[in-house]
Amino acid sequence: MLPVECIARGYLAGLGLVSYNETGTISGVRLPPGLSEGSRLPEPVFTPTTKAAAGHDEPMTRSEVADLVGAPLAGELERVTLEVYRRGAELAASRGVVIADTKLEFGLDLDGSLVLADEVLTPDSSRFWLASQWQPGHPQRSLDKQFLRDWSAGLDWDRRPPGPDVPPEIVAATRERYLELYNRLTRSDLG
Repeated sequence: MLPVECIARGYLAGLGLVSYNETGTISGVRLPPGLSEGSRLPEPVFTPTTKAAAGHDEPMTRSEVADLVGAPLAGELERVTLEVYRRGAELAASRGVVIADTKLEFGLDLDGSLVLADEVLTPDSSRFWLASQWQPGHPQRSLDKQFLRDWSAGLDWDRRPPGPDVPPEIVAATRERYLELYNRLTRSDLG
């Protein structure tokens, strides 16, 4: 696996929002002034981070990625990340879902070719919102792991294993969101 988390953002949320509010940038990419939580970006941006073994991943600039993996591979990581995001966002939009951002991970196969090496556009690696409910300026109703993150943020827990037991009602509410997303994207009814 390459030591870079490849993130594409089409909307302002999460750590991207924090960085934007502090600096007006995300991973060195300057964004227009006046954006708020949930704002759609003028165009999707590549905002890579480190792949930390422990603790939080840290933002990286394009030049830092190039220094780490070489300029040609860094350019390919950005191109493919944005292409996967755009295609996924287009498909999701046709089904009434916004993909705010996504994280991809890549590796190299034995001949040195780039390989998408982890989950793609899942509720664990992406932020999903209902297009009909999207409204910039506040947190969005999520159909992804953000619901569980928000629940755990209110706990008195040092974030070290073992984690707390998740109450059945939180499990059920998380499951319902994942099913709602699945059913919308696949146009089926998993139940």
